[in-house]
Amino acid sequence: PRTGTTSVCASLLELGFKTAHTAYTQHAMDTADAIADTPVFCDYLLLDQQYPSSRFIYLDRALDNWLPSIQSLLNRMIKNVNNDSGGFKPLLKRCYKTTFAPFDAQHINDHQHLRECYLRHRQSAIEYFSQRPDDFLSIDISHDDSFQRLLDFLGMSDSNQTAFPHLNKYQKIIAWNGIKHSNKVDANVGAGKNRNDGRKPASWLIK
Repeated sequence: PRTGTTSVCASLLELGFKTAHTAYTQHAMDTADAIADTPVFCDYLLLDQQYPSSRFIYLDRALDNWLPSIQSLLNRMIKNVNNDSGGFKPLLKRCYKTTFAPFDAQHINDHQHLRECYLRHRQSAIEYFSQRPDDFLSIDISHDDSFQRLLDFLGMSDSNQTAFPHLNKYQKIIAWNGIKHSNKVDANVGAGKNRNDGRKPASWLIK
């Protein structure tokens, strides 16, 4: 979170990919060509197993910029994440509690703790894909070459775009809601249908 996921998702829509910025149902996972944010940042190992031949884009960001941004986000989320009888979806709660553990006011306001969470997560991803360079791309979307590197990774030689749009500025996180596009996949699409469509939902999805 807070590394440019919305900007990348908006670009993927324009590049022709069915894209879910977050995905909370098995149907959303199966419908989208690309998914981001929750649950990917937490469950990428399990998703890699569930969807063989998937490819992964890691979004990097300078820590000095990321730390105040993520701290602000987590402080807005903490009440709903730690609400055992309501609040956010269980999948979202689990992902944030796992990645930023312990998820309490003291730790989410400790830049050293957040820095360690970031570096640990980054190192784990790099090590996991270290033998699969064709399946893994790490970019910082603030860098001038990042969009071209994305195109190269996707095997796309041409695009009307030359850079990522700058969305969710100034701590706002609602830009995705306002995007209207035929390739946009709703995070909750198919909710309530899994038990009737003959398939079992993935066990990791409902924990």
